[in-house]
Amino acid sequence: MLRGFYTAASGMLANQRMQETLSNNMANAYTPGYKADQGTVRSFPELLIQQMGNKSIPTSRGLKLPVHNKVGSLHTGVYMQESVSDFTQGDLKETGISTDLALIQGSVPDSSGMIFFNVQNEDGEMRYTRNGNFTVDGEGFLTTNQGYYVMDQNDDPIQTGGMDFSLTDTGTLRLGEREIPLGLTYTSNSPDMVKEGNDLFRPGEEAEPLVDARANPEINFQIRQNFLERSNVDPSRTMTEMMNTYRSFEMNQRVLKAYDESMQKAVTEIGRLR
Repeated sequence: MLRGFYTAASGMLANQRMQETLSNNMANAYTPGYKADQGTVRSFPELLIQQMGNKSIPTSRGLKLPVHNKVGSLHTGVYMQESVSDFTQGDLKETGISTDLALIQGSVPDSSGMIFFNVQNEDGEMRYTRNGNFTVDGEGFLTTNQGYYVMDQNDDPIQTGGMDFSLTDTGTLRLGEREIPLGLTYTSNSPDMVKEGNDLFRPGEEAEPLVDARANPEINFQIRQNFLERSNVDPSRTMTEMMNTYRSFEMNQRVLKAYDESMQKAVTEIGRLR
């Protein structure tokens, strides 16, 4: 009985974590460049139950062997293994703001490859983002909406002096006679990138080395000024998945309650001495 109790409880925990993932996706449905998370649910290993008894059968040599009757398999519940980001390209939205930049990925040599803007976090470490909702701070530097510096190809902050600048399709800022290429990084395996909050990514511990997106001629991209890449979250689909997850949680909750009532009867009624 306790096995079924823990199986139902594991289902509730998995549904709760899945619901948290879906809720975070829904909350970022209108965050530029946001990549939806997809939870993967797996089952714990199955167990084979055998009946262990004292009965035995004789053999030709007079030996007696114990009889082990197979009862069947036992499912031990499920768990949410991990959350994986979906890096499909989001739709474009025209804003008319010069500091809004949309990174459009073309053909790349790897099926799971992805291009990112280079930014510097508050600790001075290199991070990567798809959110091109940039602005200019009080000192004239191009920054993210959280205040992180947007980096150029040499990993230096970009001094624009204001919002009056133009950008080529290849990601080069034109400031009068100056041309500053934006820092763009390519990863051959986007699932290795880890979300860090504030629309930032960092490479995972086992991630392959990141490279300059301009270094490989097989990497094609385009950057559109006055546009933003929308979130790739589908609100309608996400809401449906949230409802299904809630129903699954509720169903496991009812099973858990039934087991709890059965154990209560076993303690208070069956075990009562009369």
